[in-house]
Amino acid sequence: MPLAHTDSLYESELARLRNSVLLMGAKAEELVGRGLRAFATRDDELARSAIVLDKHVDRLEVAIDDLALAILARRQPVAGDLRFVAGVLKIVTDLERVGDLAVNICERVIELSREPDRVEGPGGVRTELLALGDGVIAMLHDALDAFVRGDVTLARDVLSRDDAIDRGFSAIFEGLVTQMMADPGGVARATRLQSLGRYLERIADHATNVAEMVVFMVKGKDVRHTPAGGER
Repeated sequence: MPLAHTDSLYESELARLRNSVLLMGAKAEELVGRGLRAFATRDDELARSAIVLDKHVDRLEVAIDDLALAILARRQPVAGDLRFVAGVLKIVTDLERVGDLAVNICERVIELSREPDRVEGPGGVRTELLALGDGVIAMLHDALDAFVRGDVTLARDVLSRDDAIDRGFSAIFEGLVTQMMADPGGVARATRLQSLGRYLERIADHATNVAEMVVFMVKGKDVRHTPAGGER
């Protein structure tokens, strides 16, 4: 995280940058949560209203990029400050993608709401997808919390959870393939549900990217492409 400075204006710029990332992250997390609630309740109006939030996420990305580039140009940061600003430029790209994927979730929810409801048991695919979504939102929330606190331990914990999300999505995908083979009339619905799972799995990947950047910011270690964020 950024170091304390005697230059109060520089310190306020770094604090503003940090707070803007937190606001963008909160908006992206809210958008994912609303999309999942819309899916759980088959509420297409909630899904439509959630999509509007993506414009706020996009605007924040542009504002953060502008501020980060201005800091790089005017302040020429070094060491921890440089890692912080460089990391922010990567994190906001991931958060913008989270917003886009949440919009995709909402679009599939709107399509699914037009189809006849199917009564499913407690272990049905809807339940499985919502459980997957809970895990993904928790990863995103904790990755942002790790950013706030400069908490490498929490960031590494987020990294360790990605494999479980991948396994969960794979199980849902395979189950839906089996359903499509048994019931060709349900292919369109099953395909949309597979898409929902895929979007959630990708959001988890972006949360993982944020956590990797936290490790880089704090420790100066690039843990991308290493098992569970282990150091090279």
